[in-house]
Amino acid sequence: MNRLLGIAAGLLLPLFFWLCHWQGWPFWTGGLLLVPLAFVRARRAGLVGTRSGRWLGVAAALLGVAALASRSSLPLTFYPVLVNVVLLVAFAASLTGQQSMIERLARLGTPDLPPSGVVYTRKVTMVWCGFFALNGTIALWTTTQPEAVWARYNGLIAYLAMGTLFACEYTVRLIVMRRNREANDA
Repeated sequence: MNRLLGIAAGLLLPLFFWLCHWQGWPFWTGGLLLVPLAFVRARRAGLVGTRSGRWLGVAAALLGVAALASRSSLPLTFYPVLVNVVLLVAFAASLTGQQSMIERLARLGTPDLPPSGVVYTRKVTMVWCGFFALNGTIALWTTTQPEAVWARYNGLIAYLAMGTLFACEYTVRLIVMRRNREANDA
């Protein structure tokens, strides 16, 4: 439950910015969403692992406290950059280990993943690394733009891009799995 609350708070920040923009509220109040992440992440690991999840929570809380103390939204605009950096590091680091991040996730549903699946999941992990690098770079650029641009990209476009990449990868995965089944049946 705590994990879900932490994830929800992190995902809701850009949407909260949209609400603030629409209502004319000060954006720095979004710091209220980031402060609880420190407590949630410190108690339980995040999506990317215990150590990185804890550091992400502490860094997010510091951004939230800085925003509240300075009454400035600037610290909050770096949250998507922080998330992309943590995910990029976690996914890239998994490429140096025995199992890539996507392979670990794939083995949750298919414990005995064939060698072709291991190769495929390694490539998909590399694609996600590229996505997080590009998305993080764009998120960094948006910190220099008006708040409406930041909110539009980080609250809508980035999520659409992530969903599109996931949907495309899922479609390709189904095609690859079908071809592998047909090759094994032949």
